[in-house]
Amino acid sequence: MTNQKVAIIGLGRMGSTIDDEGHFQVPYSVAAATQASTSLELIAGADLLPEKRNAFAERWNVNAYEDFREMITIEKPDLVAICTAACLPKPINTAPDNDARPDSHADLAIAVADLGVPMIYLEKAMASSMARADEVRDAIKRNNTLFNTGVLRRFDNRYSVVKEAIAQGWIGEIKTVVHYASSSLMHGHIHSIDTISHLIGDPEIAAVRGELLPRDYTIAGNHISSDPLATYQLRFVNGVEAWTIPGSYWEFEVIGSEGAIRSFDNGARVSLRRPGSKEGRRQLWEEVPFDAVVPESTTMTCLEDLVAAREDSRPTLGHVDVTHHITEATIAVAESHRQGGAWVELPLNARDLYIFHV
Repeated sequence: MTNQKVAIIGLGRMGSTIDDEGHFQVPYSVAAATQASTSLELIAGADLLPEKRNAFAERWNVNAYEDFREMITIEKPDLVAICTAACLPKPINTAPDNDARPDSHADLAIAVADLGVPMIYLEKAMASSMARADEVRDAIKRNNTLFNTGVLRRFDNRYSVVKEAIAQGWIGEIKTVVHYASSSLMHGHIHSIDTISHLIGDPEIAAVRGELLPRDYTIAGNHISSDPLATYQLRFVNGVEAWTIPGSYWEFEVIGSEGAIRSFDNGARVSLRRPGSKEGRRQLWEEVPFDAVVPESTTMTCLEDLVAAREDSRPTLGHVDVTHHITEATIAVAESHRQGGAWVELPLNARDLYIFHV
C-alpha cells in the first residue's frame, strides 16, 4: 500500500482521545490508528471547538481547522474520517423537541463526498432516518467514494476467525444466530445486526420484528427523542433467523446443522462444538480446541481496508450498500414496535422515522 493522507472531522473521543481511557490494548482512535499504520499519514483535523483544535494540533503535530471545507481544500486528503456525534449538539442525549432532527453524520458524509474526497470513514450510524441514509448512499455512489463505517466488529480479527470457520463449513448449514447483550438501538444494535450479518456472509435481510423498551413506548410524529433499548428478530432471505437476547456480554452464537460456534466476552474467546460420541440414540456435541487470537487494531484494519480497496479496485468490506441495508434493518426494529411488534418487510415504505442518538 502507498501512503494515503488522512484528515479527521470531530476531534473528540473517536477522533483523538479514546485511547487515554485505557479500554483497548491496541490503537483505537482514528488518529492513533493512523499513526500506527504504515500506509496512512495523519495530516490535519477539524472541529468547531477551539480547545479541541488546539489540543489535537499539539498532540499530533498537524494543522487543525474550524472549517472542514477549508481543511479539505487546503490539505487535499485522500481519506476523511468523520468522527462527530451523530446528532449534535453534544453533550445532550435527548432531542430538545419533536421538531429537532439533527443528523451530522449524514450532513458531513454528503458534503465530504461532494467535495471529491476519494475515501470516507463515517462513524455509525450513517444517518438517523432512512430518508437521510438514502441521501448518503446516493452521494457516495454519484462520487464513486469508497466508504466504511465504525461498525468495527466487521474489522475485528477475533470475529474474522469465526466468520472463516463458518464459511469453511465447520458447523454445516447455518440455521440460527443469537446475539446476547442488552443494548440500545442506534448506538448498540447497529453493531449487533451488522456483526450477525457479517458472520454469515451478508445475506439480504428480508424482514424484521422487534420492540422498544419500555414496551409501552409510544412513537409520536415519526420522532424518537433518545436512543431506546430494544430487542429484535431478523429473517434472512436464505431462511436463517436471528435473535437478540438481552443478557450476557456481547456474545454471538451461530448454530448449524453440524455444530455451533460461539464468540464469548466481546470476542475474547471462541467455542466450537461439533458432533462427537453418541449416548444411545443421542448425538452429543464435543468441544473442538480453538486457538486464541491476538487482537489487532480494528480501526486501523477498517482504514487500511479503504486503502486496499482503492488500490485493488474492489468494494470495501463495509461498502455503502451493506451499510445502508443494516441501517434499514436497525430502524425497522423501531418501525415494527410502532406496528405492535409485527413483521416488517424490507425495504421500508416509511422513510421518515427519525431516531435521535449520539
